Amino acid sequence: MKTQKRVAAIHDISGIGKCSLTAALPIISAAGIEAAALPTAVLSTHTGDISGYTYRDLTGDLPAVAAHWKSLGIEFDGIYSGFLGSTRQVEMVCDFVDSFASDETVILVDPAMADGGRMYTTFDKGFADEMAKLCGKADIIVPNLTEAAFLLNEEYVEPPYSKEYIEGLLERLAKLGPEKIVLTGVAFNDDEIGCAVFSDGTIHYRFSEKYDGIYYGTGDIFASALIGAYLGGKDIFESSDIALEFTCAAIRKTYIAGTDTRFGVNFEQGLGDYIKKLGG
Repeated sequence: MKTQKRVAAIHDISGIGKCSLTAALPIISAAGIEAAALPTAVLSTHTGDISGYTYRDLTGDLPAVAAHWKSLGIEFDGIYSGFLGSTRQVEMVCDFVDSFASDETVILVDPAMADGGRMYTTFDKGFADEMAKLCGKADIIVPNLTEAAFLLNEEYVEPPYSKEYIEGLLERLAKLGPEKIVLTGVAFNDDEIGCAVFSDGTIHYRFSEKYDGIYYGTGDIFASALIGAYLGGKDIFESSDIALEFTCAAIRKTYIAGTDTRFGVNFEQGLGDYIKKLGG
């Protein structure tokens, strides 16, 4: 029997909101992969369109956790980082990668720092510069269009996009260092949205129906499903297809139910289908 694979998931954890670790842990586990949680902060809810949340910063705990894991001889098949709350945390994740990654470790970075043409309020250009360094250590990065622009120090371009723009963006992102890029939020018209996947000079597009509204946590759901599929043996193109289908199905369920999207989307009821897609 093959040894079970293990991923270090480096994210904050929000009790309500179905994002970050509360999405990563069940999705990666559903892929049959052990998810080792390295929480960067603990919140009562995520911060998108919700006020009054509690927040406990765990920056000071990260080196001790990493040192303890190192002392136990823990090894990782994957390292997956998402929202990081400060440049110091980005530096710590860079150190974690340097300490734990082998030539076989898959490093996936979701540079969660911006959306809709704007940087999140707690970040600035200096943060984007540090995140670009972390992306340089990654095998796979999963930015949205806004994050891609900030990583490259370029002006954000509003949708709809042209293929020429998207493909030029992918080529410029590749110069940061990652071998594979999954660019999300790609739209060539008003009815569909999806991703563009770059690997070894090949670009693959995949789209799904677009639903009105803001659906929090979907970037985390997509990236978690992606690394689960990829470490399960799917190539980057099929992994992206599976992740997009899984994420869009969760959005569709939530849209039809008419539930409050601030509290996340219904990905849980799609986990069975996700497992089937993985061949489990």
